Amino acid sequence: MVAVSDRTRSFVTSALVGGALASGMSVLPLLVPHPPVSAREVFPRTSFVASAVKRSGPAVVTLETSRTMQSPNLSGLPEGIRLNPLFRNFFGVPGGAPSRPRVQRGQGSGVLFDSQGLLLTNAHVVEGAEELSVGLSDGRRVRGRVIGTDRLTDLAVVRLEGEGLWPVAVLGNSDRLNVGDWAIAVGNPYGLENTVTLGIISNLNRNVSQLGISGKRLDLIQTDAAINPGNSGGPLLNAEGEVIGINTLVRSGPGAGLGFAIPINRAKAIASQLVATGKARHPVIGIGLSRVPADRPGGPAPSGAVIRSIQKMGPADQAGLQVDDVITAVDGQAVEGPAAVVSAIERRGVGETVILQIRRGNDQMDVRVKPVDLSSFDRS
Repeated sequence: MVAVSDRTRSFVTSALVGGALASGMSVLPLLVPHPPVSAREVFPRTSFVASAVKRSGPAVVTLETSRTMQSPNLSGLPEGIRLNPLFRNFFGVPGGAPSRPRVQRGQGSGVLFDSQGLLLTNAHVVEGAEELSVGLSDGRRVRGRVIGTDRLTDLAVVRLEGEGLWPVAVLGNSDRLNVGDWAIAVGNPYGLENTVTLGIISNLNRNVSQLGISGKRLDLIQTDAAINPGNSGGPLLNAEGEVIGINTLVRSGPGAGLGFAIPINRAKAIASQLVATGKARHPVIGIGLSRVPADRPGGPAPSGAVIRSIQKMGPADQAGLQVDDVITAVDGQAVEGPAAVVSAIERRGVGETVILQIRRGNDQMDVRVKPVDLSSFDRS
């Protein structure tokens, strides 16, 4: 191999460039060696997920509950059946021994949202709990006390007992979410602490009635970030580490792999009521709704909701609404179906007048209705 000096290399390069310019040829940029780039510069060591979890992860807690359950009472059965060995083996009743109470234990997740030791979780996580132990990410374990639950939204607020410096999560704004945004679920599935899963938001207003769940008032965030048993009550974070939802359930069977979270704006509103009074208020006007039938067989159902029943002396009855009226809009906003009507009334609140746009036969009209609280409505 012939060695080429730097002076010779420079001369050859200048000659090539000069000759190319003289002949009118274009000159390609010369390849100039660059210093090597480290893998750390190309692929940063810390991902946005790690940064997000670092911001709010310390405020995620483990909840362990226990309650006493009574064994089945067999005293009302005939003695011949109670003493039958096959019967006792089937029900797990020890021969001749009286039934004993047993302790049922449960586990879930939660997130601290206030420096006074207040945390949000699901109502079903703490329902019926006689003892509640809260485990923090720094290893501390303290007792907790439920100060309010709301079964309609499956939310509960727990206060940590004692004094201390409690980590607090950063709460985001669920009204600013978009389908396709990152979603990070944090919790303790199957008792495995500080587990993180990543996905995207795939729907922003999934009503629980679409999931076959009744007796709840929820429009949920849908995500493919894995939410497993034990994740319930933990936070759903955005890419900045802000809490945008409270994990509540996972879809099993057909469509498995979808998780659902309560939007944090709704959770904050319910939490403030639970802290103040121990319960949440839910506006109702006393109607039963169904979807508008399709105009033609096989055709799409028109938007709106049909009134199928009216509670006597309720707000709707007193406002003059009638069965078979079609609600087409609430406060000037068109509604697609019954769930949209309920959500609009819920947002308006107890005691605040709501304007319903009604189609009655060929007539259009506005009807003003003032919702009342569900609890007082039930007693009326």
